[in-house]
Amino acid sequence: MSDASAAPRTSLPLGTLVAGCLAVCLAQIGLAIPATLNGLFQDHLHPVGSQLTWISDAFLLPMAVLELTFGVLGDLFGRKRLLVGGAALVCAGEVVAATAPGIHQLWAGQALAGLGAAALFPTSLAMIAAGTHTGAQRARAIAVWASSLSTGGFLAPLLGGITGTYGSWRSAFVVVAAVAAVSSLVSLWLAANSRSPEGRSLDLGGQITIGVGLFALLYAVVQGPTDGWGSAPVVVAFVIAAVFVGLFVAAERRARSPLLRLDLFRNRSFAIASVVAVVGMFSFLGTAYATSIRLGPIQHQSPMRTSLPFLLLNGITPLLTPLTSRLLHRLPARTLLTAGLALIAAGDFLAAGLDVGDRNLTSLILPLALVGIGFAFTVSSITATAVNTVPLPLAGMASAATNLLRDLGFTLGPAVVGAVALSQAASRVTSSLATSSSLTAPSRAAAHEVLEEGGPLALNSAPASTAPGAARSYALDALGHGYAIGFVVCGSAALFSALLVVTALRGRAAQGSAPQEEDGMERTALTLG
Repeated sequence: MSDASAAPRTSLPLGTLVAGCLAVCLAQIGLAIPATLNGLFQDHLHPVGSQLTWISDAFLLPMAVLELTFGVLGDLFGRKRLLVGGAALVCAGEVVAATAPGIHQLWAGQALAGLGAAALFPTSLAMIAAGTHTGAQRARAIAVWASSLSTGGFLAPLLGGITGTYGSWRSAFVVVAAVAAVSSLVSLWLAANSRSPEGRSLDLGGQITIGVGLFALLYAVVQGPTDGWGSAPVVVAFVIAAVFVGLFVAAERRARSPLLRLDLFRNRSFAIASVVAVVGMFSFLGTAYATSIRLGPIQHQSPMRTSLPFLLLNGITPLLTPLTSRLLHRLPARTLLTAGLALIAAGDFLAAGLDVGDRNLTSLILPLALVGIGFAFTVSSITATAVNTVPLPLAGMASAATNLLRDLGFTLGPAVVGAVALSQAASRVTSSLATSSSLTAPSRAAAHEVLEEGGPLALNSAPASTAPGAARSYALDALGHGYAIGFVVCGSAALFSALLVVTALRGRAAQGSAPQEEDGMERTALTLG
């Protein structure tokens, strides 16, 4: 039900479509922009240990935790307010990040922008869907929305590459802040308000428990390599995560309007598809993060050169959208999902075999193209696989649950890959320094000091003319080894997911045969993931 229309409309207002598409494009740019700037962050802010990983996860965490809640808030209090306010939060967060004198303010800015993006993603789609009145209209409008999201993923590396190369990393955040200000004003002036309060209520218990639990889990995973896996803060964080996940389950069982319908997981096929959503999306964003670290902080390539491989990762999906949509109608969703995950795995295993000293971007074309094509197939079919395994009345909740789990996978990607890679690199470089016969005692001691304080990435960035700089080759080798293992972890996760789909996801629904009464909006939404 919409409260915006004084007179019935027969089509979606153009201003609402423009506002929603600009908002989701903005949110996707904000999410993807740090990938091409990690090298500059390392050179200018000198993050130590796991601090670089937190730049990405500071944005992803509020998005994963609060996206569903903002969807409910829009239904209750009006979607236009959230569209205007979400863009304003992104603008404020980017300004905070752009003016950051150090890493901690950059985290704060990223978290604030991520909070705004959490409002923009569900609200922009809901507002566009609410403004349409037939299945065909909704299908066309949502397709435009999806293209705008893909455009944001395509523009982000170009924007980061250009501003980082010819300006600074601060310039990138300033440009995004300007886009956010424009988005907020466009939504204020052009968007038609809508809301659907019937049967909707906030699940505060579920939101608080999942928020605390997820933050504690990420803290433990990200800080493990730096603080030590057996250190008190990391162990306590793991315990808190386990306790609050248990409390979340208990809260959802009692909630009148739960954040996540737990009874959906009694459906074996849906439960398996949900695991695939988490693990498969972890694999993709973990790959993107490992690529950004390889090109930036490890190889010290320029943001412009760093941005080019990301066009393969992010740019293939919109190009293949017509093909994947047709394939979803002609093939079982399970088949397309398996093929996509297998392609991601193949690309990751190829990337793991690349020499860390190889700065030639052409070496990355085949691995990243395979991952990009695989992601296009995966993201277009993963929600279809999950939703088609449940009865039609539960399709909306199943789609929302899959989105939540997919965002969880996105959030865990950088955290887990960074933790594995840095742990392996620290162990390898420590061993190499201990057995080195080419380093003088002062150089070895200076290298150990830098390694102890800042980790392998700091040692790899030490000036060659200094005493620790003599050990840079050891850090480069160790980081190449560590992030190669990161690629293997991502590839193994994708391969595991593909095998799980093939062996365990069965039945007519899992084959992708959608219910006959499904309307155009639902059918199109399935292809969006």
